[in-house]
Amino acid sequence: MDELTRWVKDNGIAEVECLIPDINGVLRGKVLPAAKFLQSSRDGALRLPSSVFAVTVTGEYADVEGDDEAFSDPDMVLRPDVATARIAPGMKTPTAFVFADADHPDGRPWASSPRHVLGSVLALYRAKGWRPVVAPELEFYLTALNPDPDLPLTSPTGRSGRAETSPQPYGLEAITEYEDLIDDIYEYSEIAGLDVDTLIHESGAAQLEVNFIHGDAITLADQVLVFKRIVRQVALNHGVYGTFMAKPMEHQPGSAMHLHISVVDETTGANLFAQASGEDSAMFRQFIGGLQTYLPRVAPLFAPNVNSFRRMRPSHSAPVNVQWGRDNRSCGLRVPLSDPENRRIENRLPGADANPYLAMSAALVSGFLGIQEGIEPAAAEGGNAYRHARTLPKTLEEAMERFSACTPVRALLGEPFFRSFAAIKEAELEAYRGVISSWERDHLLLKV
Repeated sequence: MDELTRWVKDNGIAEVECLIPDINGVLRGKVLPAAKFLQSSRDGALRLPSSVFAVTVTGEYADVEGDDEAFSDPDMVLRPDVATARIAPGMKTPTAFVFADADHPDGRPWASSPRHVLGSVLALYRAKGWRPVVAPELEFYLTALNPDPDLPLTSPTGRSGRAETSPQPYGLEAITEYEDLIDDIYEYSEIAGLDVDTLIHESGAAQLEVNFIHGDAITLADQVLVFKRIVRQVALNHGVYGTFMAKPMEHQPGSAMHLHISVVDETTGANLFAQASGEDSAMFRQFIGGLQTYLPRVAPLFAPNVNSFRRMRPSHSAPVNVQWGRDNRSCGLRVPLSDPENRRIENRLPGADANPYLAMSAALVSGFLGIQEGIEPAAAEGGNAYRHARTLPKTLEEAMERFSACTPVRALLGEPFFRSFAAIKEAELEAYRGVISSWERDHLLLKV
């Protein structure tokens, strides 16, 4: 805490946002005067109700079956992660943010915290002397303001005074339509200390993609959530929306969060996915085998919403199976062209709407099980992977049924997390089932 105290004083910080990512990846927490934050942290008095991990995406509380603690809603002790302290951009008052881990009063980690879940998966690797390295690629859309949720989203007007109406993949002229907004995103990201690499125009109209520099999984998951917040704030400053929905518009491609993953020796830093000769290692093959075996069974961790499955359609730049191939973007699991030091797998399944801690956990725990069980992958796909049968679930209901029955992953992630996650998803599904859609009104109202 002495280090954080000095940092707060050196930067003239007046307020501190203490951030807690919930199970859907929504940032929750507290805003405190800097002096109050520091004193509360020292005294162990920085607390938050544990029901924060039972909040649905609609803002309701889910009933966690068999968990009496969920009903008593005891306080969690928040333990700030000093290494995450950064200046919060765009605030009138000098403000900092810091991520915090949630503990029981006796010091035990709060098992349903997504940050803890990812940490526990990383611990499996650490016990073997390994360290995963992750680099997310995050897609998102800019859209015109839309206060009526019954109306479809549309592309925003650019500086030319016109809106994009057709795809412009990698278009330089297209991306300059939003140059001022993009400049602000870069500026805010630099202030917040994000490891942003490049930003490009993606396939959809007013769809952009940002690449993060590879690094520690928890650090990158933190940065993804901060980046989402920055995009939404900057977009509103420019009179548009920034959205990370998986499929925000009917006739446009979906938005993904591709995860580039490698595993290195924790001591030497050597990439364990390649042999000295440059050939794929047995660990690399088994990691892919684990992804192929388990990712279809844990889809809710990387496709957590009903909208997530609208993105997964053949030939819509979104994989529907877990084929793997070298430099093949039709595959759910792509091996980019690289030298042995950079051998990695690109998991193209997660949507941009996924909680990054849980999407990373899903991939890493699946790969770990593949290594432990010695699972060999299917043959690499050299052509169109969409010709293979769909192996991913088609709906969130189907995905939750598979996830509930996936005993190996469930055991590693822990029952407390699973119960909270399942209760939240069931509550969200129940709310969704009660909604009458515009499609039903359009096609059924005067015909049936």
